[in-house]
Amino acid sequence: MPLDAKLVELTRRAAQGEGLDPALVCAVVEQESNWNPWAMRYEPLFFAKYVAPLYTNNKVGATEAYARGISWGLMQVMGQLAREKGVASLYLSTLCDPAVGLAVGCKILRQKFDAAGGDTSRALLAWNGGGNPDYAEEVLARVARYR
Repeated sequence: MPLDAKLVELTRRAAQGEGLDPALVCAVVEQESNWNPWAMRYEPLFFAKYVAPLYTNNKVGATEAYARGISWGLMQVMGQLAREKGVASLYLSTLCDPAVGLAVGCKILRQKFDAAGGDTSRALLAWNGGGNPDYAEEVLARVARYR
């Protein structure tokens, strides 16, 4: 996908707003969605662990439950995390709006950095949820192209 200068600038501003390294956040976006704001991926293990109990206990309907088990947009923000962080829009597909998805994603990534005591590798692994032990290394290998 060709790099969109407007998306890169929007990403840099969202990162700066949360006190994050803009080049690092750009590298996360590249890793997660390859700059496709419409990217979405169903995460069945995440759904089973974090969302299914809400559905089986009738706290959310089927459509909302499955939407919460999808990662959305440029940063691939999980729907459930977005709800936990206050995204109240009727449809989680709003996370595909670059401004919305980046704002929420950067807020969550900032919290991961804070919890990791500023350790970049630990924060990135927490962002990824542990599914890929090489995730931090893969993201960090992309940072230089955004400096």
